[in-house]
Amino acid sequence: MSNESTVRPFSINVPEEELVDLRRRLAATRWPPREPVDDQSQGVQLAKIQPLVRYWATDYDWRKAEAKLNALPQFITEIDGLDIQFAHVRSPHPDALPLIMTHGWPGSIFELLKVVGPLTDPTAHGGRAEDAFDLVLPSYPGYGFSGKPQSTGWGPDRACHGRHIVRQEVLGQTHAPDHQGRRSQPATGSTPSLHRGCRRSRRLLIGVRLRRPRKATSARSASPP
Repeated sequence: MSNESTVRPFSINVPEEELVDLRRRLAATRWPPREPVDDQSQGVQLAKIQPLVRYWATDYDWRKAEAKLNALPQFITEIDGLDIQFAHVRSPHPDALPLIMTHGWPGSIFELLKVVGPLTDPTAHGGRAEDAFDLVLPSYPGYGFSGKPQSTGWGPDRACHGRHIVRQEVLGQTHAPDHQGRRSQPATGSTPSLHRGCRRSRRLLIGVRLRRPRKATSARSASPP
């Protein structure tokens, strides 16, 4: 597989009219009456969802978030007929270890941005050069700016196969560790899987780190950067 023919640079520029339309639709939300219970047995409580929607409609700065993503080298490659978006951040240190970091399911690479600097350039953050990583941050199919599957079958197993292709055939990497969100373990090949690509990926793992998300305590903490 030729890198030049399969990987293309990518940057984000959401049309302003789409953002204006989103804010208009959020502001036009027709709210139901308050739920008659004091818990979440009937779904998300009105007192929680209304402040979150107001934040998205009036305070959230998408252009700031867009700039954070565009500050990373981003690419798109086609895997099994579907475009997969990923960031590939190389360390300034030689012999950095390639590390694939998987966002949560659901989630996005926004949740990984704060660790990009310390992992790729540890000496700038009080660490050692030998602790440096080259990072690959893929977006799952249907998430971020990856393509939306038009048929069933893009579950964790097939996503694991896609990660294997990105790592080995597109980026030319072989053995690599994985960082995983709580619900992304099957898609990295660290748990049993029936997909042959996922079984092959498990054989190439040299380490796995798992994490659990913290519970959001406010509308602002529940929203992306």
